[in-house]
Amino acid sequence: MKLCDTKSIAPLDCYLGLSGLPFKITPLAMLKIAFWAQNQSSYQRAEDTINEVMNFRVNDDTVRLISNFVGTVVFENDCKKADETFSALNSGKLPFPKDREGVLYIQADGAALNTRIKDESGSTWRENKLGEVFSSKDIYYWTDKKGKRQHQIRKKEYVSYIGAVSKFKKHLFACATRGGYGYYKETIVLSDGATWIRNMVEELFPDAQQILDFFHLCENVNSYAKYLFKMDESKYRPWAKDICESLKKSQYEQVLKELGKFNRKPDNCPVNLYGYISNNIKNIDYATYEQKGYFIGSGAIESGNKIVLQDRLKRAGMRWNTTTAQAMLTLKTKAESNLWVTDVEKPFFAHCLSLSSGARTPNLP
Repeated sequence: MKLCDTKSIAPLDCYLGLSGLPFKITPLAMLKIAFWAQNQSSYQRAEDTINEVMNFRVNDDTVRLISNFVGTVVFENDCKKADETFSALNSGKLPFPKDREGVLYIQADGAALNTRIKDESGSTWRENKLGEVFSSKDIYYWTDKKGKRQHQIRKKEYVSYIGAVSKFKKHLFACATRGGYGYYKETIVLSDGATWIRNMVEELFPDAQQILDFFHLCENVNSYAKYLFKMDESKYRPWAKDICESLKKSQYEQVLKELGKFNRKPDNCPVNLYGYISNNIKNIDYATYEQKGYFIGSGAIESGNKIVLQDRLKRAGMRWNTTTAQAMLTLKTKAESNLWVTDVEKPFFAHCLSLSSGARTPNLP
């Protein structure tokens, strides 16, 4: 298959719905190719799968071009909806009912993606911001054979954006609104305590209870302890364990007093534990959170980073054009959120129809 460079289309192409499209292929076939492009670990594997499953030949370069095209159309549609939702927020036109129940969970995290372009510091790495929204109604609980309570999140929505917080926050807010923000009695935001996340949440979700991921906090406690006791495992392990146990019991004031005994951060230690806990003092009342049945760990977003970003875009040797990566991440989030029909197929078919009327084609990398 080759790109169609002409605007004059034969009557049969018009009948097949190819008129105005940049490929000699139907919209339905493009959607199937885009699905396999995000589903497989590489464009080459997607080519192999498509040739076998769909029973026609298509090379990996065409798979890349088509997935870019479809993903860009969907991403631009998402940007439009995010801007509209954010404008409604600023105009005070969003509905918030009085009688509410349940818990809405919002999670956010950043993860590095290797690109083909260097920034001012010479680095090719860019941060992808991932958001996830689900509710207490979407969680299934059961007790395993050992008597331990287990859970499964059966419905969730992801949003992914490579770029500034000022843009990502619009996508996250639109996602939260679709997930029911304002219709739940309580809103919980779980994160690793990054400053950009705290500031964003305070702006968008002022009624939310932020919770610092307990396991991320424990990682920082252990990192601090290693430097404090000069890597003496017999000393830093029991000390870190006691600190974490105290924090889980909400004894953070006692922990701060303990940390206050040390006049400064240990040499070369990457963690300012006193400052980290102080900055998140309102978000670490774990005893109360567990009593209310809240999650205190952000395992869901960590898993999301693996599923959405790492499994498809961080394979060995992969480097991405940021536009191509954004298109792929958009397709991946839709598939993993079970929104392929509503958020990919429907807007893409609508866009293909509009192309016949002379609408512009998205800029392809």
